[in-house]
Amino acid sequence: MKRRWFVAFFCAFAVLLPSADAYGITGEEVMDRVAETRNAPADTVYEAEMILVEKDGSEKIRRIKYYLKGDEKSLMRFLSPAEVKGVAFLALSDEQMYIYMPAFKKIRRIASHVKNESFMGSDFSYEDMGESDYEKKYSAKILAETEKEYILECIPKEGSDVGYSKLKLWIDKERWLMDKVEFYDKKERLLKILTNTGKEEIQGYWTHKKMEMHNVIDQHKTIFRLIKVKFDTGLKDDFFSQRYLKRAR
Repeated sequence: MKRRWFVAFFCAFAVLLPSADAYGITGEEVMDRVAETRNAPADTVYEAEMILVEKDGSEKIRRIKYYLKGDEKSLMRFLSPAEVKGVAFLALSDEQMYIYMPAFKKIRRIASHVKNESFMGSDFSYEDMGESDYEKKYSAKILAETEKEYILECIPKEGSDVGYSKLKLWIDKERWLMDKVEFYDKKERLLKILTNTGKEEIQGYWTHKKMEMHNVIDQHKTIFRLIKVKFDTGLKDDFFSQRYLKRAR
């Protein structure tokens, strides 16, 4: 059965085992299975609400449309409210990310030194928005196993240009989805926690209907709430280009 990645949280007691070999699978193999699940659809189109939750509980709600193809091609367009309508973000690789600001009618390339900055006031960085292929940039080992999940520690591979010192992942054993991710800063302090709820099978793919990024230092949250999703829509590669950033669709 085909499955799909998008990220949720499940609490369970961890059973610690003495070595990775004792699990019958390695951390790298787990990540390969996650990648197969993530890349099962030819493409994906989401409509969602992006909710910014302040420390005092107040919220700002934005409507977005998000197009994905493979690990590296993505395009997000803001549909509302008026203050952000028409803003669009394109990611083609770690080094090729662009943002279009309709107020200035200009496309700006995201420089590598600002990849760790906040994306549109959210708790996701530009790097977070343009990256899901952790298996390419991090080496993974299994820390623990529960009845339903593998818990992995991921350390950047030599030469990888990433903004985190390590990641900790919770992987659903049945559907090979990332249920939870902890992000650690360069000082190895816990910086952010990404969790998800609402697993659902749509068009034969498993997806999550709610994703929440919690900045534990700033006590700020960003929530993506899925409104609708379509898989295998036939998106062409040339859709993911700078000329489409300016187009309403």
